[in-house]
This record gives sequence, C-alpha cells and structure tokens, in this order.
Amino acid sequence: MSRQYSARAGMWFLAAMSVLILIAGGAIGAAAGSKSQPASSAGDMWNPDWLERDWWSLDPLEPARRKRMARHQHYLDHGVPDEYRGQQSPFSLSAEVVAEGGRLYAGHCRDCHGNQGMGDGDKGLAVNPSPALLAFMIQTPFAVDEYLMWSISEGGALFGTDMPAFKHRLSAAQIWKVIAYMRAGFPTAE
Repeated sequence: MSRQYSARAGMWFLAAMSVLILIAGGAIGAAAGSKSQPASSAGDMWNPDWLERDWWSLDPLEPARRKRMARHQHYLDHGVPDEYRGQQSPFSLSAEVVAEGGRLYAGHCRDCHGNQGMGDGDKGLAVNPSPALLAFMIQTPFAVDEYLMWSISEGGALFGTDMPAFKHRLSAAQIWKVIAYMRAGFPTAE
C-alpha cells in the first residue's frame, strides 16, 4: 500500500511541477515580449543594446554583430588553433605583474578599449564593430587563458575586425601580463 501511495504522490508532484513550469514559462514569455526598458538603462555600458537580442528569432545577426560574435562561434565550434591550445599564464596576479600589465595596456590597448575596458577609447569610437567590452568579456566562460592569448596575439583580421595582432609587437610574457591586468579588474594607477 505504501508503494501505491508513493507512486500516486509522485504523479501528483510531477503534475504540480508541470503546471508551475507552464505558468512560469508564460510569465517569462510575456516579459520577453515587452520591450520596454527603464530610462536608466539607456547608454548603460554594462547593459549595452547589442547584448539584447530576441534569441528565439530566426532573423540573422546584423553584420557588425556577426563580426563581433565570429571569434566566439569559432571557439565553440573548433577551439583555438593548435599553437594556443592548452596555454596557461605563468603569472599570478601579483602587484608587480598587474602594474606592468597596466603599463602595457595603457600603451597598447587603452586607446581602443578605454581605461576600464569598456570599449570607449578615442580610437575605438571610430571602428565598426566597436572594440570588445573587455571588462564584461573577462568575466565570461570564454575568457580562458588560451582564448585570451589567441585573441590578443592574432587580432581580428581572420574575423573581419580592426583588432590588431600583437604577437609581433609584444612578447608572450607581456601579453600574459596584460591578461593579468584585465583579470585584476583594470585597477587604476596610483
């Protein structure tokens, strides 16, 4: 008798959960259908318009968005090229490494990516697609060492963006220090 009760209780539980899922799905769908945003989100660098997209739509991405996402898609489909596969930074986030990375970032990256990695540097305002929001990107699952080394070393030519390749301008150690600086949160020099 306890087995019958247990089976019946399990069926009721599954039915109740199904109803809750349907209700929640309807609420989420209704919220997704409403495109209104608070006025405070206009121009918000942490919630840029290009991040908002109807992901259920079959409409293709516009060309600038497609370029911006091409490296990420390549990484999902193929990983990094063999020469970057498995690379890991030899540096910790020590004060010296981060400070040196900050100097390198200021000299090679800040003009496009901005002081805090928000893609708002003077030169970056003139390129399309705009420079990566490094402050956001460094916190994503894509931001593994091999991906960052590949991105900075090879630049964006393969994907049709204006990101220059730095493999002939900076040593691998210098690139790792820039990555350490980004991982430290773009601290300001004192």
